Amino acid sequence: MHKAGFVNIVGNPNVGKSTLMNALVGERISIATFKAQTTRHRIMGIYNTEEMQIVFSDTPGVVKPAYKLQESMLNFSTSALIDADVLLYVTDTIESPDKNSDFLAKVSKLKLPVLLLINKIDQTNQEKLIELVETWKELIPKAEIIPISALSKFNVDYVLKRIKELLPDSPPYFDKDQLTDKPARFFVNEIIREKILLYYDKEIPYSVEVVVEQFKEEAKLIRIHAVIYVERDSQKGIIIGKQGKALKKISTEARRDLERFFGKSIYLETFVKVDKDWRSSDKELRNFGYQLD
Repeated sequence: MHKAGFVNIVGNPNVGKSTLMNALVGERISIATFKAQTTRHRIMGIYNTEEMQIVFSDTPGVVKPAYKLQESMLNFSTSALIDADVLLYVTDTIESPDKNSDFLAKVSKLKLPVLLLINKIDQTNQEKLIELVETWKELIPKAEIIPISALSKFNVDYVLKRIKELLPDSPPYFDKDQLTDKPARFFVNEIIREKILLYYDKEIPYSVEVVVEQFKEEAKLIRIHAVIYVERDSQKGIIIGKQGKALKKISTEARRDLERFFGKSIYLETFVKVDKDWRSSDKELRNFGYQLD
């Protein structure tokens, strides 16, 4: 009998959800950087074997919304509690267990199986880990608690084994050779945005959105024309940098990653445009693919 189902990954920012999904799916589906709020959309990664299909969904970190963009991100995370067959709640050995108690209260009321994964166990000792497990048992009594390290893949195989056991019998939801539900352009946006997250400080990365205006695939080459939108003229100047050096560095690094991702040569052109206050505009957020309702 074939098994298939939806496994949604939720938790606070920076606990390692994207790293975990990449370890589970075995492909670099979600961008994973050290900055909070890296993931802005729900990104599906699909794990296939002959007798099974797991549709993983990585969601944005749970934040108390300060502007429209963050409201959209919270909608993605909250909706992930409703449409899952198994929920992976990811925490780590650093964050306080009572952080975001409203969201935790929703998780504790769920009827579906919850695997509570304590990530980054290499950053603590046995005694503190035991205390942490006890605290989580009180907070979400029905959850099965599994200590892991997503980065070094410790216990990731065991998580996969438990998911397989909990999945319902079902035919596959997607083609067996499909790795994600997102189009190629989406990953171009994400890879360029990842470079911006890595190279710029403070508010800049969170004021940026990337749009691919042209994606033309030829036999051995992909031509990509991407626009980096910012909210202020001053941010445009920072992204471009002196004599265009900063933008050139981003483009070069992104092109290298895109060539690895698509397995083809990439011709990448990047431009920077100002779109004032796009993060607070319903119309602009919808244009950029965010879910507002």
